Amino acid sequence: MYAVLSQAVIHSLFATVTRTQDSAISHMSKTYHVKPVSGPVQGSVRPPGSKSITNRALIVAALSEGTTHLTGVLDCQDTQVMIQSLNRLGVKVKHDPVKCTAEVKGCAGKIPQTSASLWLANSGTSIRFLTALCATGDGKFILDGNPRMRERPIQDLVEALKMLGVNVACENNTGCPPVRVTANGLKGGETSISGSISSQYLSALLMVAPAAQSPITINILDDTVSKPYLDITLGVMAQFGVTIDRVKPSVWKIQPQTYQRSAAYDIEPDASAASYFFAVAAITGGTVTVEGLNQDALQGDINFIRVLEDMGCKIKRERDSITVQGKPLKGIDVDMNDISDTAQTLAAVALFAKGPTCIRNVGHIRHKETDRLTAIATELKRLGIQVEETEDSVTIHPGEIKPTTIETYDDHRMAMSFALVGLKVPGIVISEPDCTIKTYPHFFADLEKLCGQTS
Repeated sequence: MYAVLSQAVIHSLFATVTRTQDSAISHMSKTYHVKPVSGPVQGSVRPPGSKSITNRALIVAALSEGTTHLTGVLDCQDTQVMIQSLNRLGVKVKHDPVKCTAEVKGCAGKIPQTSASLWLANSGTSIRFLTALCATGDGKFILDGNPRMRERPIQDLVEALKMLGVNVACENNTGCPPVRVTANGLKGGETSISGSISSQYLSALLMVAPAAQSPITINILDDTVSKPYLDITLGVMAQFGVTIDRVKPSVWKIQPQTYQRSAAYDIEPDASAASYFFAVAAITGGTVTVEGLNQDALQGDINFIRVLEDMGCKIKRERDSITVQGKPLKGIDVDMNDISDTAQTLAAVALFAKGPTCIRNVGHIRHKETDRLTAIATELKRLGIQVEETEDSVTIHPGEIKPTTIETYDDHRMAMSFALVGLKVPGIVISEPDCTIKTYPHFFADLEKLCGQTS
């Protein structure tokens, strides 16, 4: 039996990740006191590269032939653990965090190493994508993470891989990591998977399917959450010369083929991160331009601007930028299933609207870095706001906001979204702000710069 990662191994891997992060970000205190702005915020900002595209591009480049040069690569904990894991699997990745580039020497469909222990912190994309990638190899692999990772579901992906003949299991029989893969190549065949918990399961299968020895047919059992993220996956695959055959809307077939290297693949700015800056304009009544993104961006979260538009904001869409002008806000009732990573951003904006806002059809975000629905409701109540929480929604009733310390639950999006409240309300303090290293290490510095608060 291939052993679960020992605490000593986890500590060693964590230390490696931490040292890497320390070179990229400065040490932050245990709390961050948000500075209110004196008036409408005016300015422009370019967020770092998309995490979703970065991690998908790294997987596809790893499976391709030849060497791929990636630009616009995000440097954060989630991408660092992905890069470090690929190197442990024998895929050579040279990462330059200063230049935001990575050079990936592809393995042409089969990972080189025959054993590896991979530690993925709390990166759901990384552990799900890499579990599938390990199935293309020949050997024994273990994938694990921090305590919250051991609570995040992965069983649906495990079962789908088993149907394809992969020897894979959740070591603690919890349906969550750690995951053990004893691989002998990906044979191919037919499998089924649910998309109701996470679209990442289907994305993981899609990206590795071209490396199988025979065609793979995937039956999608029910509605898939966060569908725009599947479009990102398919878009990245297409950039490397691979397409799929949709036999039916719920039946997808992938032929064996080799990804072709992309001489230079540029990763667009992160649309989820951009949502915070769009929200700055909405909350302060200002005008903020996010550079490097347009309405046709690969990422579905760009559609957060449509939500703000429905609330009353004015949107200016250009070829290489989007500008949001804040106007008097009205509460809305909105299905956020497809753009659920911006649900917390909307919760912050909703506090400054006239009338209630209902964020619906987002029950799956209970399985993210934390139970995000309960976290939203809990912290809004801490602010003195009336909130109604159901299994898949929250309804927010704006009211007088009181100063408080916001708990972040080791969830980067809780920290970044609730910090926005403090731009208008004095006395808002963010607990454990360094959780933003997961996807946006320099968020608070960029926010202060945009708001003209840098010294």
